[in-house]
Amino acid sequence: MNNSALHIGIVEDDPLMGESLQRALRLEGWEASWWSTGEQALSALPVAQPDLILCDMRLPDMTGADIFRSARSNRLQPPFIFMTAFGQIEEAVSLMRAGALDYITKPFDLDHLLARTREMAIERSRDSEGTALGISPQMRRIETLLRRVGHRSMPVLLTGETGSGKEVCARFLHDVSERANQPFMAVNCAAIPAELLESELFGHERGAFSGAQHRHLGYAERAGTGTLFLDEIGDMPIMLQVKLLRMLEDRHFHRLGGETPIALKARVVCATSAPLAGMVEQGRFREDLLYRINVLTVDIPPLRERRDDICWLMNRFFHILNDAEDGSLRGIGASVEETARQHPWRGNVRELRNRIERAVALAAGPWLMVADVFPEVRNQLLQLVDGDIPLVAVRDAAERRQIERILQETDAHIGLTAKRLGISRTTLWEKMTRYGLASGKAEPRIS
Repeated sequence: MNNSALHIGIVEDDPLMGESLQRALRLEGWEASWWSTGEQALSALPVAQPDLILCDMRLPDMTGADIFRSARSNRLQPPFIFMTAFGQIEEAVSLMRAGALDYITKPFDLDHLLARTREMAIERSRDSEGTALGISPQMRRIETLLRRVGHRSMPVLLTGETGSGKEVCARFLHDVSERANQPFMAVNCAAIPAELLESELFGHERGAFSGAQHRHLGYAERAGTGTLFLDEIGDMPIMLQVKLLRMLEDRHFHRLGGETPIALKARVVCATSAPLAGMVEQGRFREDLLYRINVLTVDIPPLRERRDDICWLMNRFFHILNDAEDGSLRGIGASVEETARQHPWRGNVRELRNRIERAVALAAGPWLMVADVFPEVRNQLLQLVDGDIPLVAVRDAAERRQIERILQETDAHIGLTAKRLGISRTTLWEKMTRYGLASGKAEPRIS
């Protein structure tokens, strides 16, 4: 879903606010409809069918909650972001528990609202247009390219650092092709001992070698008319590269010890984290095989070069892993996202998934905090005394960490948190806003 395809509904009785929001959203390139009463909104929704609704909590004829519940009961079900006064936060949070998307407190910064709307648009569009692999421009281009060649049978070579998502791209290519209902056979050439790789790839007949008591079908045969994915192709032994080249050129192969040719019907997709051109110069990889497998080369950038994907991937992994457990966690704290954007991610997407998986398993509270996902940050903060760090930075880091901890212990209860910290609710809210802890990622409780 691009900007021009996004339709946003505004339910706001204040004419100045309504007109300003409509104008700002249209300047962003979105379609925007404005209704000043709940009755107008409910009458227009079946025809307008907006992708997102920005709704005030208090209207002349009904409440935002009334509109939300009526829309849901009529199966219109557009996602809602509520615009609420500070004293109505508890009601907005209750609506989030009932299925609303988010809320934002008044008075709000227009740029912040536009940013939140943009995030929601991206999240809503990921399953419909170009967001299966990521929301960054780089991954969108890669996804478009893979979709274009999905119906073709040409070999594809995926390059990129370890953990960048090459196998995910290979599986995506398989899923968008006509082979989607056929097997996807993945072979890690670096993980299988060289003396076994040939048998695993091509299979063997009974008696082909000592210990071969039964016929064994190799990956190439078991792939059928699906996809044969050869990961870390650069680690394949030279002698086996010769046989692989022959199979790709002749489109058939023999099981070890067999005489009957077997047709290669699968599409071959290869991946490598090593520079194959350099390996050719060193005599470690056959040049003719390189030409054969890189008919189309797709380079997957490391995560640090596509930071737009970080929070998208993090939230995606969280929902998958949390649902796989007991689903008791509520979400990821805003401060975690801030820290994630600054992290170098040397382990790429694999590191990100591992961190979220560990955090989901070990989280002490309902929200993932910085210490859950980045436990090393807490250790670094404890060592700041001997470093040349400005005192204000040390103070802010410690203050934010303490607020996070108490929020977690009180289940995001504003009153109890303020009381334990010895400050007023207003001061606490100001500090939460300053440290990015009040952006709607938590569910603050006022009572």
